[in-house]
Amino acid sequence: MPETYPERHLKSTIKAGSVYYFYEKSIGSPKQHRFIVINVDPLKDTVIILVCASSQIKHFKKLRSNCPSETLVEITPLQYSGFTENSIIDCNEVFPKSISEIAEMLSKGKLQEKPVMDIRLVRKLRQGVIRSTLVAKEIQLLLEEEKSSGD
Repeated sequence: MPETYPERHLKSTIKAGSVYYFYEKSIGSPKQHRFIVINVDPLKDTVIILVCASSQIKHFKKLRSNCPSETLVEITPLQYSGFTENSIIDCNEVFPKSISEIAEMLSKGKLQEKPVMDIRLVRKLRQGVIRSTLVAKEIQLLLEEEKSSGD
């Protein structure tokens, strides 16, 4: 089956730090959220690994109080211009998606592309996922392998 324009577009633009704004039903919130791509080379992987940003900092600190501190990464609008308020990324939960799933949301107008996040912040997010006791080992190993292959 030939690639759609949104799929071709994503394949030409997606990279570590790409940020997408969309609604994710598994979160249980009616609001859209920003999701950050943490793969080193998303095009070579069969799955895009996303983490979600939230402005509910106190909620996540309480929810994840038993998790390693590195698994909650706070980012300010000064650190990432795509945020309008201080945000937290819970690295204890990842959202795997395929390129076609992301492309479909884009083609239906259900996804917006945001400014790319600085790679130094993305590395912190990757390390948070690796340190998590709640994320599948397969995902952590993928990120560790990618980390050693260079950014």
